[in-house]
Amino acid sequence: MRRAIPLLPVLVAAVVLTTGCGSERAGSQNTGAGASPQATFSDPGLDGVRVTGLTGPTPAGDTSGLSAAYEVANDSAETLTYTVLFDFTTAAGEVMTNLEQTVRDVGPARTVRRTVEMPPLAPGVHDVTRVKVSRVTSVPAAEAPADPGDCPSSGVRITTDEGDAAMGLRVVGLWLENCGTADYRVEGYPQLTVLGEDRKPVDGVRILKGGGGLSGTGSDDPPRPVTLKPGERARAGLTWRNTTEAGLPAVNAPYVRVRAKSGAAPVLVTPHLDLGSTGKLGVGPWTAEGR
Repeated sequence: MRRAIPLLPVLVAAVVLTTGCGSERAGSQNTGAGASPQATFSDPGLDGVRVTGLTGPTPAGDTSGLSAAYEVANDSAETLTYTVLFDFTTAAGEVMTNLEQTVRDVGPARTVRRTVEMPPLAPGVHDVTRVKVSRVTSVPAAEAPADPGDCPSSGVRITTDEGDAAMGLRVVGLWLENCGTADYRVEGYPQLTVLGEDRKPVDGVRILKGGGGLSGTGSDDPPRPVTLKPGERARAGLTWRNTTEAGLPAVNAPYVRVRAKSGAAPVLVTPHLDLGSTGKLGVGPWTAEGR
């Protein structure tokens, strides 16, 4: 799955596209006729993902078709699904665009190779020369959100949207879609567990039903029974503030394990919670789309 998303901060060292010839690495690919030679570089990688080769087009200055070969190495004992964010930057490190890719079902002690191609740029932008792995998340394959168009055996798909942030208030939509063939009924609130980078529960986080007093987000609406017919969706809002008080530790939690209702199969989503020192996450009730 590939999708362009809003620009994010630069986090790790870049790999640089050069105009000279270089050696090809395992997993690298060439874009075909007119492509420039493979770049020579050393990329330390991030969380098991590293760029192994760059291919750029000609003539010089034309960045359409710039691509990077990369590999994902799973050194854990379970099969994982990875989501990787790539930044395409200038030589000075300015992020011009980025792209997220999902690599599914990487088995233990396995390495898989893929290629990411830069999405279209705005007219007049021709100085992208670097590709960076800027963020990696990995979840157990059995709990990974389904790709669009795929329906899990549960008959429902759980995903998050890009969310919104203003004046320290964060709002992310948690979506429940009935992709099966029978009606699906929920009532009340999704069941949540906040997880840290090690995918273990984070101590000290309070999950507050009804939005935790953060009014105006829809999370404080009263719960009602919701019956979703095939193809229909419901939403529950996640809300928090990233306020940090002096002397108190900030809590950052990439993952949230979600169950649509008691006994439902868990899905591990990645809203990247930056809870500050508040330790509070508000959750609204399931509300049918358009109601």
